Formats: sequence, C-alpha cells, structure tokens
Amino acid sequence: MRFRQLRYFCKIVECKSFTRAAATIHIAQPALSQQIAELEAVMGVELLHRSARGVRATEAGEALYREATALLRHLDRIPALIRSSSGVVEGIVSLGYAPGFGMRLMTHFLAVCKEALPKVTLQLIAGDNPGLRDRVEAQTLDLALIFETELQLPPVTRRPLYRQRLYYIGPAHDAQPSGSLSLEQLAEKPLLLTTTSTVTRMVVNHAFSSAGLSPNVVAEINDSPSLLAAVRAGLGGTILAVGDLAAIGAGDLPPPVLIEPPLNVTCTIVANSDVPLTAAGEAVRKLLPPMVKRGVQALDLPGATWIDPE
Repeated sequence: MRFRQLRYFCKIVECKSFTRAAATIHIAQPALSQQIAELEAVMGVELLHRSARGVRATEAGEALYREATALLRHLDRIPALIRSSSGVVEGIVSLGYAPGFGMRLMTHFLAVCKEALPKVTLQLIAGDNPGLRDRVEAQTLDLALIFETELQLPPVTRRPLYRQRLYYIGPAHDAQPSGSLSLEQLAEKPLLLTTTSTVTRMVVNHAFSSAGLSPNVVAEINDSPSLLAAVRAGLGGTILAVGDLAAIGAGDLPPPVLIEPPLNVTCTIVANSDVPLTAAGEAVRKLLPPMVKRGVQALDLPGATWIDPE
C-alpha cells in the first residue's frame, strides 16, 4: 500500500467519479483504476461500488476513507511541523464555522490571522453545527466555531465563549408583543423550525417537553434563506439565535421577540480530544477568543452574553 494510492482513493470518494478524480489529479483513468485495483487487492475487500450513477464507497471503503484522510492530513503537516520547530509558526489550519457567525466576522479573523501568523494558511469551511463537530471528531477539521447545547456534548475539547439567546421571528401579519413570548404563547403559533438534529431544535424541544407543551410545527426547513422565505410568505414563525435580522439580510421582517424563560445556545471552539493540534493550530486557537469577543462587542449582538473568563 502506498500513500499515493490512498490519495487517489480519497479523491475518488470525494469526486464520486473516476473520471472527475482522474482529471483533478492529472492522471490517466486506466492508470487510476489500476492503482485502486492494487489497493483493493492489498486490503482484500471491495472499497468502491461502481454503478451507472457514479461511484460510492462500500462500508469498508468508508472506514478506509476516514482513516486515510486523517493519516494524510498528518503526513501533509510534517514539513510545517519541522519548520515550526525553528520558532516560526507555519502550516495549514482548517477552521469550520457555523451559520450565525457570517463572513463579516470570519473575514475580520482572516485579516487578524494574516497579520499575527503570516506563514499560516487558514482554510475556512462553512457548515452546520453537527456536521462541523463530526468533522472535528473525524480529524478532517482542526477546529470549529459552532453553537452547542449542554443537552448533548460529544467527546471533543471545547472552550465556551458566549451564550446566545433564541428569538421568535414572526411573519408580518403576526401581532408582535412588545416584550417577550412565553412557551405557552409559542405553543399556539404555527412554527417553521429546523430539523430535530440541529442545536436550536434540540433546545426548543427540550424546553417545550419540560413545560409539558408541544410546539405546533407546520414544516421543518434547515436552509436559512428558505426558512426566512417561508416566514415572509406568512406560513408561520420561526425560532433562531439571531437578535439582529438586518445582519442576515432579513431586516424586512418584524423585530425578533425574546422568549421567556430564556432559551440559549452556546458559542464554542471545539477541537479533537485525541489528537493534539499543531503549533499553527494552537496559535489559531489562541487568536479566536479575543477576536470573537471583539466581534461580539463591535456588533453589539442582541442576546449575547460573554462567558469565557479570559
């Protein structure tokens, strides 16, 4: 088994096609197929399922993909690790960020990182909270800036930064109270919520269940633009960790309304608990808290309470 074969295999899995993978890595397709055949012979199992609709990993292939991506990441880090030992921090650091942070904050962090760590290349990857956390656990991401809930804390290294309250956002025809909404009042409204796997939905479901209530969910939508479009169409209201609708391009909707008792999610930096970060990764992790704090203060985010002691 060669590292080259593992790289080829991972690229095929990611491209879902031998043809696209061959074009991406600049190798003839017959040669690529031969390399994978040799890899399958070494492993003694079929790694890829080929069909008219493309290529997908078998169960054994999925296991190899997880291990191979982690191994190749470590291999690619070796040159930077050696150079960093001389005192100059360098390398590539992948940082995931969830909806709610926005590119304004992340672009600012790029500028901060470039000035403080000129030889560190930062890779920014947007994604949903559970998906980013899973990628950190699978070692395909170094760090992630996500929202979590204390109801479910998988085994990763985490540093909570600030607590963000949830708000009710209703359609234009919905009579908006001047203060806040109780869970009893929310239970009477048609709600457009994210699916049960999301952090916000977990908090909402737990709050309603603890109060002996059931939310009136008329639809589940995970795509934020589509969710807000459904609110605009008057199909119902939604619950989000956003107190400033203008920041997400939804300033035309009625002002967000606080929920009482408070419902919160927590902004957290997560990293893999089994594999230590590189010097570059640690340097980026140290830059994140003060940068996020300045961003929270500068944007004056409604419903945000800083909790990190440092």
